[in-house]
Amino acid sequence: MLITKQPEATMGVIVEGFDAAAATDAEIADLKRAIYSEKIAIVKEQRLTPEAFVALGRRMGEPAAYYEPMYHHPDTELIFVSSNVPKDGRQIGVPRTGKFWHADYQFMEKPFGLTLILPQAVPKGDRGTYFIDLGKAHAALPQDLKDAVARAKAVQTPRRYFKIRPEDVYRPVGELLAEIEANTPAVTRNAVIRHPVTGESVLCISEGFTVGLTDEHGKNLDDGLLRELLGATGQYDDTFQHPGIHLQRFDVGDLLIWDNRSLVHRAKHTTTPEPAVSFRVTVYDEYPFDASVDR
Repeated sequence: MLITKQPEATMGVIVEGFDAAAATDAEIADLKRAIYSEKIAIVKEQRLTPEAFVALGRRMGEPAAYYEPMYHHPDTELIFVSSNVPKDGRQIGVPRTGKFWHADYQFMEKPFGLTLILPQAVPKGDRGTYFIDLGKAHAALPQDLKDAVARAKAVQTPRRYFKIRPEDVYRPVGELLAEIEANTPAVTRNAVIRHPVTGESVLCISEGFTVGLTDEHGKNLDDGLLRELLGATGQYDDTFQHPGIHLQRFDVGDLLIWDNRSLVHRAKHTTTPEPAVSFRVTVYDEYPFDASVDR
């Protein structure tokens, strides 16, 4: 197995010669170390069956099913499907997912540590995934913003971008919102977490899921602080030219694995109706999500 830094990129490594079925424990450990330090691994020549994909997820940590069944692969709930291609006349998974800045499961009590994406169909047009490293973003903040957010808590909820399910058609909006709040009540965690492997301070905020900041006592902070932080990290830049934004391209046969603690991401969808299908496995690794001492 050969791991090299991704050329002409601000993050990421290329992994070649990796055999998911025969990988040793040492190779898995080396791969995970590279992901934590370089944030994304693009593992080449990985044409895995759903069973092999889940098996690799188990080598990386503890896979978990997404809480909404409409995203599940027909053969296993442990694979999340993003697809605009019907199969046998019916929709499998959900089309056009993730067109907003977020980290996977950021709105849950325990977000995932690692995300694995296995593309199945990639448009010929300009498609990929945008990433922002919120460890680097925190380090680049002016000191006054670092001080302002140092002890803040972030309120996370999926209500802003909840995907409407087939059974939700014609339901009253108030009833749907009440169900969202009951099933996924807002959670509050440190707005700056400490990475358990690298020790970095990482902003734990996103345009998609973070709806407010409070002080350590639960008092709401001015909304301007959250807007300023999101703007400083590049999450309001609709041109995607902010220096902190990285566009990761990929092809069928590439397996993307990234550090879900450090990165927020956003899908880049084509404007033309080309086939786009990807499988996702998300795992809890062996570390706490936030290594910070309770504050």
